[in-house]
Amino acid sequence: MPLKLLPTTNEDGKTRNNNGNPGKPITEIITNGFFTVDRKWTVKYWNKAAEVILGVQAKNILGKNLWEEFSGTLPLDFYNIYHKAFGQEIPVHFEEYWGEMGAWFDVVTYNCNDTLSVSFKSSNHSARPKNPEHTAEQLKNLNELYRFVTEVTNDCLWEWDLKAKELFWIDGGHKRVFGYQIVNALIPQGFWESRLHPDDKVRILTRLNKIIAEGSVNVWEDEYRFKRANGDYAYVHDRGHIIYEGDEKAARMIGATQDITKRVLLENKLAEERVTRQKEITNAVLTAQEKERADIGKELHDNLNQILAVTKLYIQMAKTYEKDREMYLEKSCDLVEGVIEEIRRIAKNLVVPDIHILGLFDNIKNLLNDLMVIHPIKIEFQDGGLKEEYLDEKLQLNILRIVQEQIINILKHSKATLASINLSMYDDKIILLISDNGASCDLLKEINGVGIMNIKSRTELYDGNVTILSKPGGGYKLKVVLPFNSHINKPEISGELQKI
Repeated sequence: MPLKLLPTTNEDGKTRNNNGNPGKPITEIITNGFFTVDRKWTVKYWNKAAEVILGVQAKNILGKNLWEEFSGTLPLDFYNIYHKAFGQEIPVHFEEYWGEMGAWFDVVTYNCNDTLSVSFKSSNHSARPKNPEHTAEQLKNLNELYRFVTEVTNDCLWEWDLKAKELFWIDGGHKRVFGYQIVNALIPQGFWESRLHPDDKVRILTRLNKIIAEGSVNVWEDEYRFKRANGDYAYVHDRGHIIYEGDEKAARMIGATQDITKRVLLENKLAEERVTRQKEITNAVLTAQEKERADIGKELHDNLNQILAVTKLYIQMAKTYEKDREMYLEKSCDLVEGVIEEIRRIAKNLVVPDIHILGLFDNIKNLLNDLMVIHPIKIEFQDGGLKEEYLDEKLQLNILRIVQEQIINILKHSKATLASINLSMYDDKIILLISDNGASCDLLKEINGVGIMNIKSRTELYDGNVTILSKPGGGYKLKVVLPFNSHINKPEISGELQKI
């Protein structure tokens, strides 16, 4: 476990080091050798690990030509690869044996803005400093690094030098997650920006620049799409801790990038499924409305219209034939009464039942009695001890409509002689079970039918679910389960529903 370093903070809470500066850059802490050269191969940077591994002090090589300093010792393959790297826009990774050093070298190079960054490690050098004071300073800086990292996440660690506009990708996270052959290597900020998705780039950079310019917060956090080495984009969550200098300016950020692609894709899939489901429900409702209108139109045209036409004929005949006037008028009255009853029947199916007057159970019983008068079927109803006064009126109405929809399905399609409706409560759930002894059906076709779609849409309004069971010779069962607790209508609040 790393030692805990407690930072000093000023009044605005921005993090400082104890000496008031942002601490050493990570390139001075890591054990990988690291240096940069320009197009003329002039050495611009040389870290302490490079001093240890290559045996050359920074003061003796900075500003000098790399090839002149290692003339005759550096393998030709190194020279060729380094020259080739200046023409690449992505990191180049290679391993090569350096005979003069007697060791294998693992090297990552990256070119940006005419500067070649080189990170390397040797098979026979650990690059561990022998100076105890340097070791203490290194431990202090590492503790600072890991303390900030633990505040974020541990997927792809990085340090960002905001002044130099360079990022250091730590410990191979970006290689493992995004496929870039970069481990403990410095990359230009421009490379990171070039990996941002074009649709996210302006938003991310604008917000980040605003946060840095204002200097009012300690943490930057955002989500965006980041380009992998293979060209695909990953959804990422980035979070960094901002470190300020004594002059109130942001100097560095230490943080981590987390790949959230699976989560985002799952969320998108669920959203698409919800939209698709909603479209199906809307289509089912519209189809049901059109079917209902068509049925009413057919009933009016084929039945009532014909009856009224005959009634008109009888009335005309009553005017013409005075001898049989009473007979024609009597027949006309009988036909008009039949039309009135038919209109009442049609209206009864359309008008919202008086739930607040009769209650759910009485409405179901009246519906079943009316249907059994004109259809050769016996329908039984059991309430299973459920207290209807505990259910709000909207829920009662939806249950009634579900019962009505399924009974109509039975009458139209099943050829059943017996059906049963059981409404009960079990384990804080309302359970409606409707079964019949009729013919079985094609479940796939039935599930996508308008009637079942309507039942499902009403059930989903209450976060419930619908189950259908059908097998040859075994009849048909529809099970609707609705949560109970969220729709309780407490008696002491609403009072008993009136019944007549």
